Amino acid sequence: MSDTNEQTITLRVRYDECDPMGFVHHSNYLRYFEIGRTEFLRSAGGRYRDVEAAGLFVVVVRVDCRYRMSAKYDDEIQVTTRIAKVTAAKIVHEYEITRDGQVLVEATVTLAVIDREGRLQRVPESIIQ
Repeated sequence: MSDTNEQTITLRVRYDECDPMGFVHHSNYLRYFEIGRTEFLRSAGGRYRDVEAAGLFVVVVRVDCRYRMSAKYDDEIQVTTRIAKVTAAKIVHEYEITRDGQVLVEATVTLAVIDREGRLQRVPESIIQ
């Protein structure tokens, strides 16, 4: 991934994120995506807290994930988050998780915005910007 509309953060794999074999459990990569997405928004001056205070919620509606290699306890990994597409109703992020330049996981996550009653809403300008 190489685009100006992206951000890379570094995380350290914690012991509790691993299965008995010492590999990161596959479900934890979804957490890493969430951390990347939240930090990406924060770096652009936004906060999910403000969106929620306005009565809107950003929800995951689709995840496409390809696991290539496993991360292990105490690995330092890089999570790159990129906005691939924004429409009136959805935001699509792409992710790449690497360790020492080696691709471990690639994913695409589609988000939608809903109100407190669960009705689909337009993506707010504060998120688009």
